[in-house]
Amino acid sequence: MAFVSDSLKLPVDGRQSQTALAIARGTARLLHAHGRCVVSVEVKSSIADFRADQKWQDYRAHCDRLFFATTIDVPCEIFPPDTGLIVADAFGAEFKCEAPEHKLPAATRKSMMLLFARAAAMRLQSLADPTGPYWDAE
Repeated sequence: MAFVSDSLKLPVDGRQSQTALAIARGTARLLHAHGRCVVSVEVKSSIADFRADQKWQDYRAHCDRLFFATTIDVPCEIFPPDTGLIVADAFGAEFKCEAPEHKLPAATRKSMMLLFARAAAMRLQSLADPTGPYWDAE
């Protein structure tokens, strides 16, 4: 069975600004260069975006290290000192501050890995079958 890659395109989400998409792209490139896999990343594209979104405070319980990704235009001082910082554009990124490690419990790690694998599989399947019921399942 042959795949024609030009026919498989990511669906347009529409919720992210061009700046946020650029940050996500550059950050994904950086993480891939460090041997990491990325399904999606949470970015803060402006001071207002950071201040308006407080759900990030729950993320620490689901990761070993918590990083924010942003642009060079957002002042680093607005981010909590106990998190890491990545500065990115559409072409790449760099680590500005390392994040302290908070090792996940084994059961939480397993649960997160399964959720990660499921999200990746569902997104891949939705590319092959864009009218399927995959987006609602995440």
